[in-house]
Amino acid sequence: MLKQSLIALSLFAAFTSAHAAADFDKMRKQLTDRMPGTHIGAITKAPYAGLYEVVANGFNVFYTDEQADIAIIGKMIDLKTTKDLVQARTFELMHVDFASLPLDKAIVKVKGNGSRKLAVFTDPDCPFCHELEQELAKVDNVTIYIFLYPLKELHPDSERKANLVWCAANPAKAWDELMQHGKEPVAAKPDCEAPLKEINALARKAWINGTPGLVFSDGQLVAGSVTSVQIENYFAQQAKTAAAPKQKSASAETLEK
Repeated sequence: MLKQSLIALSLFAAFTSAHAAADFDKMRKQLTDRMPGTHIGAITKAPYAGLYEVVANGFNVFYTDEQADIAIIGKMIDLKTTKDLVQARTFELMHVDFASLPLDKAIVKVKGNGSRKLAVFTDPDCPFCHELEQELAKVDNVTIYIFLYPLKELHPDSERKANLVWCAANPAKAWDELMQHGKEPVAAKPDCEAPLKEINALARKAWINGTPGLVFSDGQLVAGSVTSVQIENYFAQQAKTAAAPKQKSASAETLEK
């Protein structure tokens, strides 16, 4: 009798699991059909309101019902803590494998002892990238890997400038002069071409669709221009987490301060 009961429970569990998987497949198809051009990633049951969390286009988060008839897009506030649940979840998802970055295709700047690592995907004609450069100038003891990522659909002349910088005798100096002083470099290396296609493919794969995009050595991706204070706050939190691995990882609030 006990054996029969265990078999029945096993069959029920298997049926339930298969049914749940079939439901997620149906939801994915429904969302894909109704949201053309959107890459639907993971779908999971949310711990509130009977909703389902959907990750789209890498790390964009929205919520839907079991029938995938609605999409809740934007903020979702926990009224007990006033925390934006969508923002916090998005921050958790925004990670890039730093070790996989092709650092040989980056312009390298070492400041101070260079002990802290930061990769920046940037466009020479992006105004927010220019703002970021002013803030990065205030950060010391860091190695910055500059990945030239001109978005020519927004800035038609950016590829030309990126190539000039990459092919200059001293690319790091040429980059600083262009971004901080508006001085275009003179290409010094003959038959030189920046690895723009490779960097573009890498950025798109990592869902870095705009500039600037910062990647810290723990893989945390931060989109948009931030201040030197915010960068220092994250570095401090990163060091604290590394020293105490059991502590909770850095949250979105770290970069909001």
